[in-house]
Amino acid sequence: MGTAAIQRALWSGSPRDWAELQEPQFSPLYQSVLDSVGVREGTTVLDVGCGTGVFCSLAAMCGASVAGIDASEGQIAIARERTPSGDFRVGEMEELPFADASFDLVSGFNSFQFAADPVNALRQAKRVTKPTGAVAIAVWGLPKDCQAAVLLKAMSSLLPPPPPGTPGPFALSEPGIVEDTLAKAGLKPGRAVDVDVPFEFADDETGYRAMAASGPGTRAIRVAGRDKLHAALLAALAPFKSARGTCHLANKFRFVIARP
Repeated sequence: MGTAAIQRALWSGSPRDWAELQEPQFSPLYQSVLDSVGVREGTTVLDVGCGTGVFCSLAAMCGASVAGIDASEGQIAIARERTPSGDFRVGEMEELPFADASFDLVSGFNSFQFAADPVNALRQAKRVTKPTGAVAIAVWGLPKDCQAAVLLKAMSSLLPPPPPGTPGPFALSEPGIVEDTLAKAGLKPGRAVDVDVPFEFADDETGYRAMAASGPGTRAIRVAGRDKLHAALLAALAPFKSARGTCHLANKFRFVIARP
């Protein structure tokens, strides 16, 4: 079974909450990749697992021509709202519906680790990248460097154990794994770059809505119910809540730029 078939339902629960409350939190990571690659007027960009299109909208502001693919129809609809000039499609990251050598940059933010076969997904990314282009893969840092790991653990505590070999958010987080996976796909990885990506929520209810809109959150609601997820996430957020009621969680993400 392909990636899209598995992920489609998980990321269609509350796409508007994801678009407004969570996806913009990754902007420091998006901007770091744009700066590292030198995206500018005329650059062609494909974002794999594009979600609601925040990265594509930032690339378009740099003058790039953008495209995106995602499993969730609801998230793709919002991506089209953000950047009407973009080419956004619902589809499979392991069967990209684009011609060979079409893009200067193919990116994947927290997406390739959820592929049924990450190496195959990256081979597809390489196929649609120009010989002079780049593939950028970004993943969570180590759990010890991500305070949001506490929230992910709270959600997973409501779920049955995953089948052996099932990829999770931190599947590619250990040092060297991204580089090894890229090499297996026939790409030449550069050095890994760490980026601080804090999660800032106006209050714990906002934090709950943001995390409940994620794939793990959607699954937890279906298995355990909304009330149990609400209680678990508010308890997990409590240590990060300030006297003013805001929540701040420090996280590190890592990206690698690879060349065909």
